[in-house]
Amino acid sequence: MQTFARRPEKGFPRRILIATLSILIFCAGCSDSDNRPRYNSGGDQEPELLPVAEPKVELPPDIRRIVLTTTQFNLATVGYQEAEFFLSGEATSFSNLSELGSDGLWDVEPATTANYKTRIVVIRPIDDNNFSGTVFVEWLNVSAGFDNPPSWYAGHTEALRRGHAWVFVSAQRDGIEGRDDAVIPLAPKLANPERYESLSITSDSYSYDIFSQVSMALRSPSGLAPLGELQPTRVMAVGESQSANRLVVYVNAVHPLYAPYDGYLIHSRTGGEFSTYSLSQPPEVALPTPPDLRVRDDLEVPILMYQTETDLLTLQAVVARQDDSDYFRLWETVGTSHSDYYTNVSGRSDTGVDPQFAVVVEEPSIFGFINCTLPMNAGPGPWLFNNALYALETWVTDGLAPSSAERTALSDDQTQIMRDDFGNALGGIRSPYVDAPAATLSGDGQEGESFCALFGVTELFDAATMAMLYGDQDGYVAAVTEATDAAIDNGFLLEDDRQRIIDAAGLQWLLLE
Repeated sequence: MQTFARRPEKGFPRRILIATLSILIFCAGCSDSDNRPRYNSGGDQEPELLPVAEPKVELPPDIRRIVLTTTQFNLATVGYQEAEFFLSGEATSFSNLSELGSDGLWDVEPATTANYKTRIVVIRPIDDNNFSGTVFVEWLNVSAGFDNPPSWYAGHTEALRRGHAWVFVSAQRDGIEGRDDAVIPLAPKLANPERYESLSITSDSYSYDIFSQVSMALRSPSGLAPLGELQPTRVMAVGESQSANRLVVYVNAVHPLYAPYDGYLIHSRTGGEFSTYSLSQPPEVALPTPPDLRVRDDLEVPILMYQTETDLLTLQAVVARQDDSDYFRLWETVGTSHSDYYTNVSGRSDTGVDPQFAVVVEEPSIFGFINCTLPMNAGPGPWLFNNALYALETWVTDGLAPSSAERTALSDDQTQIMRDDFGNALGGIRSPYVDAPAATLSGDGQEGESFCALFGVTELFDAATMAMLYGDQDGYVAAVTEATDAAIDNGFLLEDDRQRIIDAAGLQWLLLE
């Protein structure tokens, strides 16, 4: 087996200097001015970054509507607007100069090139004065055979109330073309071929560079600007599940070369047999990554990894656990699932006001389309994820690192989550949903159609159990209030969500009557 030398700890590799000169000479489409952060791997001087090609930006044909479900309410009612743009250019794949080890300390270089044309969807404040300066760029998930924005579903109320912009990126071929085994034919070229017929991504090997080029289109456009007159000061990447796995590869391989993003929120990455994402794949040379891949520890860029109960054991992320560091935080949340009732059903109608969205309910079906055996998890996921968005933005903006969190309690052989007498997990990031519970909330144990195994379980307590624990409604609300304030003090819930969670406790008790 061929082996590779590890990149030296000091100095700047000669091959990057050569590549930089070559790109500066030949890359006519590259930006010569941007506000990217500078990457320092520990050398005496900060190395120059490789330039990122700036894609051509154009408007799509005005044929029917955008194919991407973001909310089930009119964004204008909360002061926002939505627009779609086509991006095109030449993207590069990457090849490795060192072994692709589990520590993520890789040395890679640009390899083959291919033309591409894809789309982004931009959600931004209508009034420029309401823009916070922060942009979250979501790598759309294609596990279902079409583009899906699970991180937006989980955290959109936090983005809307802060004035952030959110950009969705179709970085992968399946998101545009679809697949024969897709849950439903919602890929753009299947759902609206007239609008999207010109889009093309030949291989996911080019997805990483496409994702980088989006950052340039946002930061320093020379033509049509996807953000209009808005000037972003912070551009951060986010992706869930398969997209989170690709972001782990991206952070290890691409960020050291280009530093396209100011921070990363890796949302529900997987491991073991479920971590099958490569630096490159056929028809290019296949470059698989290790099943226990971790985030490299030599980057000076904030990285927050947000994990649910399902991710830990069912999706085997436990094999890739790593310690916190100056620029890395691992948050393992409990009472949560990989996908849940809020992200699948109710949250798409949530404008950030009604406490009903914070009530724990029992619902086994996604709009009657996907039916699970048991009620899916309806726990603290969205409120904990709101806090993760806030924590990353604060970290990037002010340099204030988030709280370090206790890991989820596991058995000695790391095959079971340790649980209390009511079946709720011990350890991990706490919330009133598990510290003043009205239900058993788990990330595991679900069965049923399609992706049900990822949706977790809710089992509401009966009236007798609630009376035993809290006495009456006032006692329950008091317990939720105390647990909510403790989670806020510990840095794991937001003050902005406090009243909704407490008001929901009063509504929760009414379900017993």
